[in-house]
Amino acid sequence: MQLIVAENVHKTYQVGEVQINALKGVSFAIEPGAFVSFVGPSGSGKTTLLNLIGCLDKPSEGKLTVAGVDVSSLDRRQGAAFRGEKLGFIFQDFNLIPVLTVYENIEYPLLMVQDVPARQRSERVLALLEAVGMSEQKDKFPGQISGGQKQRVAVARALVTNPALVLADEPTANLDHATAYQVIELMKRMRDSFGTTFIFSTHDPKIVGEAETIFTLEDGRLVDTQVKGEVNHG
Repeated sequence: MQLIVAENVHKTYQVGEVQINALKGVSFAIEPGAFVSFVGPSGSGKTTLLNLIGCLDKPSEGKLTVAGVDVSSLDRRQGAAFRGEKLGFIFQDFNLIPVLTVYENIEYPLLMVQDVPARQRSERVLALLEAVGMSEQKDKFPGQISGGQKQRVAVARALVTNPALVLADEPTANLDHATAYQVIELMKRMRDSFGTTFIFSTHDPKIVGEAETIFTLEDGRLVDTQVKGEVNHG
């Protein structure tokens, strides 16, 4: 079964009297455990598509199915519950909470959206701290660690709810070359360990080079799909 299926998805925004067609009939499918990148110039529809998959917005037309659920039919409350249960998010500016420690930042989604007992929370957080190489920094605050370390914490936080899918919007934009590569390698290891699907929106050639499937968007349309050496136009 495919994890994500988009069928003729359109997204139109009304800005004042101007209508913006952000997505124009996009169709694709993504399998579980994939490492996927959406690429294209600014305004091509990458972030809009990530927002739709992440239940932060709804298609204007078409059907979008994520983990067997038609997310275009969910109301706001259902969408929030679905995000908490099925999805993880990684942002380019990390989005860590400055007054919480590294440990508390990773634990936070479990407190917010899932009724997980304290001992189980602790086991899960400590295991992820170990997995991302941040155990020794667990009591530090975000202001006391580097950008690369913050993104490692963000990866752990995205995985703490055991999501089927992690969405990453320009996750290496604020990192230097070496650190960005380390974070990408970390995410691939996490995918291999947990079977999590990773989907990126990016301009970063390092991520594009590591992606197993690359969807190219231009002006709201899917114009090219590359799968490990294959090229399928259209």
